[in-house]
Amino acid sequence: MTHLFDPPTPSLPEPPDPKHVSNDKVDPNPQLLAEPSVESGSVLRNPNFLSLWSGQVFSQIADKIFLVLVIAIVSTQFQQKGETISGWVSAVMVSFTIPAILFGSIAGVYVDRWNKKTVLVSSNILRGILVLSIPPLLWVTKNSVLPWGAPTGFWGLLCITFLVSTFTQFFTPAEQSAITLVVEKPKLLAANSIYTTTIMAALILGFALGEPLLALSDHLWHNVGQEILVGGSYLLAGIILILLQTGETKEDLHRDSFHLWNDIKEGLQYLNHKKTSLSALIQLICTFSIIAALTVLAVRLAEVMPEIKSEQFGFLLAVASLGMAIGAAIVAKLGDSYSRQTLSLVGSVGMAIFLAILAVFCDRFWLGLVAIAGTGIFAGLCVIPMQTVIQEETPEDLRGKVFGLQNNAVNIALSLPLSVAGIAESYFGLQKVIFALSAIAIATGLLAWYIARQLVEQ
Repeated sequence: MTHLFDPPTPSLPEPPDPKHVSNDKVDPNPQLLAEPSVESGSVLRNPNFLSLWSGQVFSQIADKIFLVLVIAIVSTQFQQKGETISGWVSAVMVSFTIPAILFGSIAGVYVDRWNKKTVLVSSNILRGILVLSIPPLLWVTKNSVLPWGAPTGFWGLLCITFLVSTFTQFFTPAEQSAITLVVEKPKLLAANSIYTTTIMAALILGFALGEPLLALSDHLWHNVGQEILVGGSYLLAGIILILLQTGETKEDLHRDSFHLWNDIKEGLQYLNHKKTSLSALIQLICTFSIIAALTVLAVRLAEVMPEIKSEQFGFLLAVASLGMAIGAAIVAKLGDSYSRQTLSLVGSVGMAIFLAILAVFCDRFWLGLVAIAGTGIFAGLCVIPMQTVIQEETPEDLRGKVFGLQNNAVNIALSLPLSVAGIAESYFGLQKVIFALSAIAIATGLLAWYIARQLVEQ
């Protein structure tokens, strides 16, 4: 996924070309065997990973606060008194989601042909410039209305949101590929634990502290402080990533063999032949879908808990994110003592148990918090090992394609629970829907475990 001080580039063993692999019988999964434990501190002593991680910190903070910023602008600039904000927010969410569905796989193919450092730096710089262009856009379009009656500034804001999300689709597979380029294979699990912990910490910051941080920034830099906070974080991430050295050469990028749809097909064929990677991807998709469904149900959970109000649902999401951060820390400390599939099975069973507890005690604040935190902890035990399996097994020239497909599949899968969870809750009730999520968690964990055991026996 030559260091800054030029130590030797680690040589990662390449799995067989999928075109020459008929099945997994001759390629048992090496991750089924436990490996020596690797501390996260040793990964952070790698100057290139430190640069990548530091850039990720500021990029993730900007990502998580960006939507809070856009919704805040909508509420102050465009929403009329007494008017519901739901329609405005829906338009923003659509403009933010469409690029993930349209460009996820395509971006991965291009990332394979481009220098990862260039993609990481430029995507952050461009997103920063876009966010900083919001104040002048709103000033120029003030009181301007399009022929069909919509505010010009709002449509400009939607365009900026669309472009920011589009550049994010290129950033994500490039970051995943860069991790495998700068971190030795035995340390990937620790690196992914740090990576996931950072994402969860950014989620907590976005959900719990996003609005106060934006308010403080606006107080410091009147009328432009919010954009300076978010846009400046993107720019700072880009500047930090200039220090990154991935060791890529022009020969590594395979630019002479570029065929967009064939490349996407090649990534699909690889996943079809590599059953352990495919099962890991399925479990990732299912786990993220459960988390997405809980994101929707959190509003209803906050409503039925007498201690908090429905608009405080972000607190429940912050607790889930904290749980995943704890799970990531556990994996970083103990993960290499156990096989990847054992960790994911434990994670699935743990998620199922705590989701069942949440279903039973969904109207009890403290028991509900414990259940939500537990669900987050065991979700971390699912996500990190499975992400590591995909990184360890995927050849370097296929990483962008595979990670792009992964990003695309996850985003498409996330859209379903985001759309269905609320409707299902209104028809079947909160408890039954959460019990259904518990069943999905245990089923996907057992499926991944069964596939892994079958490959070992073969």
